[in-house]
Amino acid sequence: MDAIKSKIDEIVGKIKGDNAIAEKFKSDPIHTVEGLIGVDLPDDQVAKIVDGVKAKISVDKIGGALGGLFGKK
Repeated sequence: MDAIKSKIDEIVGKIKGDNAIAEKFKSDPIHTVEGLIGVDLPDDQVAKIVDGVKAKISVDKIGGALGGLFGKK
């Protein structure tokens, strides 16, 4: 499980660091993740990773917003 979490963190970092990848992820998350990990997996397996990436991005956005509310960034 730690390997998956690590891979999700890596993917999130790439998405946040590159607007082109972020736009591609928004329009075609499954193929974007497959390209980032370099492995062609069944869509249902990649969908689980995509869900993890989306959840991590959402948590990070919420954390940033809450930090802004309390004067932290």
